[in-house]
Formats: sequence, structure tokens, C-alpha cells
Amino acid sequence: MTQAPARIGLTDTRYFTPFSRLGAVQPIERGILAALDHEWLRVEWIREDIVRFKISRGGRFDEHPTYAVCIDLTTVPVPSFTLTETDTSLILRSTRLEIIIGRDPFTLTVRRSDNSLVLNTATGHDGRPWAYATLNDAFAFHRVCARDDAFLGLGEKTGRLNRKGRDFILWNNDVLSPQGEAEFAVGRDPADPRTKNTSTEFDPYYVSIPFFYHLDQAGNAAGFFLDNAYRQHVDFSPAETYGVCALGGQYTEYVFAGPRIADILEGFTWLTGRLAPPPIWALGYHQCRWHRYRQEDVVALAVRHRERRIPCDTLWLDIEHMDGYRVFTWNHELFPDPAALVQQLQQYGFRLITIVDPGVKLDPDFALFREGQAHNFFCRTASGELYIGQVWPGRTVFPDFVKPEVRAWWGQQNANLARLGVAGIWNDMNEPATGDIPPYAMRFNGGQEPHERYHNQYALLMAMATVEGLQAAFPDQRTFVLSRAGFAGIQRYAANWMGDNCPRWDHLWMSMPMAMEMGLSGQAFIGADIGGFAGDTQPELFARWMQCAALTPFCRNHSAYGHVDQYVWSFGPAIEQIARAALELRYRLIPYLVTAFMHTLETGEPVQQPLVFAYQTDRLTRDIDDQFLLGRDLLVAPVYAPGAVARQLYLPAGAWYDWYSDEQFTGEQFISIAAPLNRIPLFVRAGAVIPLWPEVPPSTMNYYPRTLELHLFVPTHDGVYTSDLHEDDGLTFRFAQGACYRTTFRIERRGQQVTVTATVRGDGFREFARETLTLVIHGATPAALVVNGMTQPLVANQLTFANRGQGFTVSFTV
Repeated sequence: MTQAPARIGLTDTRYFTPFSRLGAVQPIERGILAALDHEWLRVEWIREDIVRFKISRGGRFDEHPTYAVCIDLTTVPVPSFTLTETDTSLILRSTRLEIIIGRDPFTLTVRRSDNSLVLNTATGHDGRPWAYATLNDAFAFHRVCARDDAFLGLGEKTGRLNRKGRDFILWNNDVLSPQGEAEFAVGRDPADPRTKNTSTEFDPYYVSIPFFYHLDQAGNAAGFFLDNAYRQHVDFSPAETYGVCALGGQYTEYVFAGPRIADILEGFTWLTGRLAPPPIWALGYHQCRWHRYRQEDVVALAVRHRERRIPCDTLWLDIEHMDGYRVFTWNHELFPDPAALVQQLQQYGFRLITIVDPGVKLDPDFALFREGQAHNFFCRTASGELYIGQVWPGRTVFPDFVKPEVRAWWGQQNANLARLGVAGIWNDMNEPATGDIPPYAMRFNGGQEPHERYHNQYALLMAMATVEGLQAAFPDQRTFVLSRAGFAGIQRYAANWMGDNCPRWDHLWMSMPMAMEMGLSGQAFIGADIGGFAGDTQPELFARWMQCAALTPFCRNHSAYGHVDQYVWSFGPAIEQIARAALELRYRLIPYLVTAFMHTLETGEPVQQPLVFAYQTDRLTRDIDDQFLLGRDLLVAPVYAPGAVARQLYLPAGAWYDWYSDEQFTGEQFISIAAPLNRIPLFVRAGAVIPLWPEVPPSTMNYYPRTLELHLFVPTHDGVYTSDLHEDDGLTFRFAQGACYRTTFRIERRGQQVTVTATVRGDGFREFARETLTLVIHGATPAALVVNGMTQPLVANQLTFANRGQGFTVSFTV
């Protein structure tokens, strides 16, 4: 065993005591229950590729440590497994995993059926195995890794995609607040960039997801989810060990066999829930600004987008629309008739989204405060007093979302906004941020439970309350909630954005690995504030950021009060044209994006994927974090340096087409590509079919096109390639009952012959308006196509033919 250091991050573990001896063992339905020192160890098979370890506290198990896991295990079949006991160990085996538990000293080792290692206990600084060690209410463990292994995951963290060599704190934090910076600079060298809250190394951030991957030198991945929401320190800095320390709560860990990253993520999102299906308009462009708008200003903003032919689906209202920052209110001087505003915006194809903060102004004249106080809905301190914090309204109290009745009450308030016509809800300040007053006196469940248990879960519970209220009022409608903070499982209820960033080139870069890690951690609906939030952006930076963000899951332009305008038109006609072109590309790609999101609903896979997700055995990909896959078939390489007119990038295995020129490239090589300011490097996987809208609508509202373009990028080598297309009404859940069309494209190349076979399932939907398909051929110039047995000539390498949702066959010779 490899010896670990005496520290995990900034946590001193010298005085922890490792558990040492396994006692009596008894079989249980899913595994075993064993005495472990003065506690109990439970090992349970969840699936053949997922095992759960639990260790009791005070002889009792916490069966509901967090709100992350949503699967009902009583409905999950018990996998087949065997148990073998020897004098020195217990061995549990399924078809996928082997668990070896050392009796004395207590150790944990997990291997796959091919004998490759999943986890192995390391020794601590005292030379004893550290499978589990405690001090007061904290616990820690150390495990073995190799120098060249990689670590991925942990959700919203700064720095490189590969986490190896760094340590992290899991604690939801209002990053740009002075308090959030000062607290986490303690104990670090002042020169350490992690002490500066605008640094691309600062930690912790708004979202905490205690789930990560260990990728070995052979490319095998294992996954680990510590189902514990207390503050954690995770340390990947030692060369040959790693460690985790939780500062409270109980040890409950899910281990995922892998070895494919995709299989681990499928299992993790099966356990914690898949992405909530977004309404199609949420995939469009969003315009937001913290600004003191008047009602007529918002309408004028909508008109200006339409006059300048800038596609956009939503306009957002930040905190200034409220009456003294009182949540769920309107400043009627600025917004005399919100319902009329909603109707006016709808005439231009816009939807309206408003901000909702959790802090409720402590004001006896405020009806929401009086109601919450009368029903004991707010968090209390240990003495039973109301907990009081300080945010935008001044002295504030906070809903106790641990209570179901509080979540129901909060949900009703959000439903009232929706009844007014507000289309989506923006949850901000929900770490929870408490301003100048520390949050730790805030307790939950009527003051019975400590702040530390629910701090990281607060945003998850707030989003749960919001969505449940919206769905109760509008059960057939898909909801859209955007949240700043979150925990494992937040994807079931809300999208996330990456909080208050800065208009800097390094923050544009940081948005890429941060979004990719969120995708690997279950949250696929993610994006950064375009142009940067806190500061004055520059024209070139804005153009490059717009190009990048237009090819990410969530696309919102947002800026802070008091800074320069950063609307699409704010930097002159040249930048406006570049930004418009980026958004036009996004809107034409919406059929492709809809399909990519559907893949997430079905498998958990990210929409914005790091290359390592699809190419994990390629050692180079684990350290590439400045380019990404959008869906399965597009490779995006944003420019993130001023003055750059070219960029080097890596093409993984296979063949690739340049999006603009159709030039073909062989994979597994680095290339340099021209990238003038009006172009973002973009490549397509050979063999892919990319569906595009034929035109750029002003917004998605009521847009159901009569034709669709299918762009076939001809495979360069023999083989079978697949793509697909999902179509539904974009607004309801009816697709789950079959009200959709799902087309699978099978592309087969044999020598010079290419055949495309499209098969369709689903019953269709009322709004479906397609009458024709236009097939566009890239990478070949055939004279004609055979469509369903009939030969038809191509014009300009494309052919339009009748299609109302049926399958078809096309063949041609290259």
C-alpha cells in the first residue's frame, strides 16, 4: 500500500483514528452487514456495476443522507452475487465487480471481473490502512492511484479538466462576495491564486457535486459518489494517493465499475435523476442584464432585436423589477402592468423570465413575510429565533426548504408568476448567500438540524420547490428553471449557469472545462454569462465569447449594473454581424441540439462533451480542455486569446470535415486552422447526418418548419455510421407517450457505394408541419441519388423530396 500524507486539502487528519477490525458478518438481501470496530459496515449491490458502502454513526444508519438519490431501490432487482469468507477477508462478487474486504486490518479493494483495479486502500501517515478514519464528527479515507492517472468530475470547479495535482473544497459559495473570498483564503499563501475570487484557480464555487472519475493509465475509468452534503475536502495532489474528508454526516458511497466513462455517467444519472426535458425555447438565445429597466424599455428591447434581425427567445428581468427587492413583487412605478408586458412580448415572439431569490425581506408590512412567519416557514437558530441574514432587501429570512410544506408554499408563489405569464424562473443567491452575516447559525427542519447538513442542498431543495409548484399548476408544460447553486441531482429540476464571471479571456477559457466537468457530473444544461458579467467587456472578447456560447447548451448574454452595454449591437456593425452569424448558426442547429438533449434524457451523456468522454483510451484527450464536442458529431475549438487569427487543435480518431470548407482531415493529429474574427473553428464527424432548420426564425415561438435540411458528411472509409433526429412539440411531455418522430439514420459505405436508411418511430404530433426534406451531400459530388427506388438528379449537391415523417432509403455512388 502507498502511504498518504497527513492532510487532505487544508484539513489536518493527523489525529484521525482509522477503523481497524471487521467483526461478525451476516448476509442481507443485497450484500452483507458486518460489525466494524464500534460501528456497522453495510455493503450492498445496487446493480451489477454499482455497489454501495455505508458505515453507521452511533450504531445507526442514515437512510436518507441527501436529496440527491431519487431511484426507489425497492423497485430495483437484486443482482446475483456470491459471498466467500476466509480467515483474512470477505469476497463479494457480481458479474462485473469483485469486492475484497480485509478483516484485520480493515481494508477495501474493488476490482472488475477482468481483475483491473477500481479502488484500493492506501496507508495513512501512521502506516495503518485508511479505508475509513474518524475524528469527532468528521471522517476520511485514502486510496491508491498512479502518477499518470487522471481525475475528472466534482462539478463546478475552476482549473484544468484533469483534476490531478489539485485539492478542492465542496461548499457552495457566493464566489464574488468579500466573505466568500476571505473565508477560503485562510491557511493559504497570499500569493496562491486560489485566494483570489476572480482567479481561474479560486475554490470553492457555487455548485458542489461529490462525484468523480478515476481514470487509469490504460484508460479504464471508475466512478465514486459520496452521498454526503457536508463540507468536503477532496485531495488529488499527492502523486500516488488521493483522499477525501467529510466534515460531518455519514459515510455513504456509491462505486461505479465502468470502465467506460459513459457507463458510469449513465449509472450516476440513473441514480440521481436525468435532465428535466427543457422547452425548446430554452435552447434559444437569452438576453439578460442587471439594469433598472422600465416596462416600455423591455418592449423597446424586444423590438430592437427584431428590427436588427437578431434571433432571440427570452428577455430576463434581474432584481430591479421588484419592489425594494421583495421577492415575488413588482415595482409598479417601473412595471405598472406586468401581464400586459408579457402579452406585448409574446406578440414579438419573446418570453419573459424573472429572478427569484430565496431571501425574504424581514418586514412586518410585507405579506409574504407575515405569512411565512405565521406558519413557521423560515429557518431558525439553535435557540429557536428566526435566522436573519443580509442580502439585497437588507435584513432577510430564509425559507426552510427541508420542510415539505415550505416547498409547497414556495412552489405556489412561483406558480402565481407563471399564471401571470412568466415563462421561466431564475433562482439566484441560493448557496444560500447571506451577505455580511455568516450562514452557520441558520438551521433547518424547524431548527432541529445543523446548517452544514443542508447548506450544499439548499439550491436543490429550492429548485425542487419551484418545479413542483410549476408542475402542479401546469402539469402538461415543461418547466425552465435556472439556478446559480446546486448539488448532485440538480439536473432533475434546473439548468445551471456558472455564476458571476468576469469579462476576461481567461474566464472565456475557464467556461469550457467548467461546463464539461458539470456535464460529466450529471448537469448537461450549463452555460456561462456571455461577454462576462462583472466588468466592461471588449468588442473582440464579446465576439469570440458569443461564437463559443452559441455552441454550448445554455446561451445567455448577461452583464452587471453600471457597466458598458453589451447587447449584440453595442460594439458596432462589424461585431454585430459576427454575433448575429453565431446566433443564426445556433438557431439553424436547434434540431441537432434538441436531439442532443434527448440523448441526455436517455443516457445521461453531456451535451457539451470533453473529448475524453468519447475517446477515453486516447491519452491525449484527458488533458484537452479548450475544445469540446457539441453532441456526438460536432467538434468546437473556440478562440480564447486576443488577436488570434489561427488556432491549433486536436482531432481525435476518425475522419473530420471542416464545417465551412468541407476539407477533410484524418484524426489522431494536431492541426492548425485559420480562425479570423468572423469564424470559430468547427468540425463534423465523417459519416454524420446533421439536421438543420432551413432558415433562421426570429424565435422558436410557433415555428414548425415545412422543410428540414439533412446534411450528410459522407464517410471516408467503409463501415456503418449512425445519427438520429428527435422531433416533438417542444413544449409538453407528450413525447414520452409517443407524440414525436424519432428518425435513425444508418449510413453504410461499401467501396464507392453509400446508402442512407432512415427508420422512424413515434406517432407524430399535432404541430408537425414538415412536407419535404432537403438532403445536402458533403464530401462527394454524385450526379444523382436513388430515393426510395427512384433516380433523381442533384442540383448544387442537394435534393429535395417529399417527406412527412416516413422512413426512406437513399443511395448513390461517390
